[in-house]
Amino acid sequence: MGILYIVPTPVGNMEDMTLRAVRILKEVDLVLAEDTRTSGILLKHFDIRNHLLSHHKFNEHGTSAAIVSRLQAGENIALISDAGTPGISDPGFFLVREAVRAGVEVQTLPGATAFVPALVSSGLPCDRFCFEGFLPQKKGRQSKIQSLAAEERTMIFYESPYRLVKMLEQFAEVFGSERQVSVCREISKVHEESVRGTLAEVAAHFREHEPKGEIVVVVAGAGKN
Repeated sequence: MGILYIVPTPVGNMEDMTLRAVRILKEVDLVLAEDTRTSGILLKHFDIRNHLLSHHKFNEHGTSAAIVSRLQAGENIALISDAGTPGISDPGFFLVREAVRAGVEVQTLPGATAFVPALVSSGLPCDRFCFEGFLPQKKGRQSKIQSLAAEERTMIFYESPYRLVKMLEQFAEVFGSERQVSVCREISKVHEESVRGTLAEVAAHFREHEPKGEIVVVVAGAGKN
């Protein structure tokens, strides 16, 4: 059987690509990409001349069986997303599950993912935390936030810049306006920034300064201010 490699890619700075990741992407028989145009730029940057096949959340249920068959036939295949580690708020879980069920070896390379640097640089406890990813946009959003009101671990969320202020205001209503938060945006990019303070303070900041870029929100757990 072949091996399915889960390969993290940079969330910003190209220098965050590991030497092992570059080697694997050069050596495998096929590279699965969330967006072949975005990944094509990455591969060209590292002079990786390999075949790309589209694999994303809209087609993974239809393509995974054929990919697993190729793995079982002895091909080595790598999965990458547009940025970060596949499976973390990106496509990847379904294919990994199907490969594991079929007895295929899965190797996940260590590498870039946005929430780890955001958590560590937040100044909030990072010994115990929960990763919530993106909240529901509409249905179930408020009930999800309510369910986290008593969570004692540091909480990590991804959010669009267009919904950031609304998120902070909703958190303030449920968690209390004095709860500590760190908003980290554009991780490892030129304009990387962390804004720290209470939910009320950080919401006020972003009402005055329009947020842009990729955003990670790290919120203190209950009783951790």
